[in-house]
Amino acid sequence: MHIVFLAIGRLKGPEQELCDRYEKRITDMGRGLGLGKCSTLVLNEARGNNAGTRKKLEADSLLKKIGDKSVLIALDEHGKGQVSQKFAARIGGYLDGGASELVFALGGPDGHGEALLQRAQFSLSLSAMTMPHGLARAVLFEQVYRALTILGNHPYHRQ
Repeated sequence: MHIVFLAIGRLKGPEQELCDRYEKRITDMGRGLGLGKCSTLVLNEARGNNAGTRKKLEADSLLKKIGDKSVLIALDEHGKGQVSQKFAARIGGYLDGGASELVFALGGPDGHGEALLQRAQFSLSLSAMTMPHGLARAVLFEQVYRALTILGNHPYHRQ
């Protein structure tokens, strides 16, 4: 299985460095679990005169990058929160189920368009609190890494 992070909006500085560090860790940890290289694809924010238009345009551009057989997890403020062990079990289930690609979609400042949310197998909320996009992306990368360490019985996640 290949893990892909699809994100709207570019990062700079410490948040980007942190994401890069965790992307490498995900790839390294994933090898032992039979995963391919982790990758990130960043798309530009849409230009539209209102939030609804921007969300639709961004959803359309994200959906074009997602394969028909890919498992899609959408990051959404209205999604379901999960403890790390349950999140790890979810990823493990996709891995054991033979999914070839697991895609995490991070929308722009306005969130996701309805078409992307309907395509997603799961909508995930990282927190009930609002956080900056760069921080949310870094938290997601760390939680995916943590999930892989749980699946691999690595001591990173202590209970």
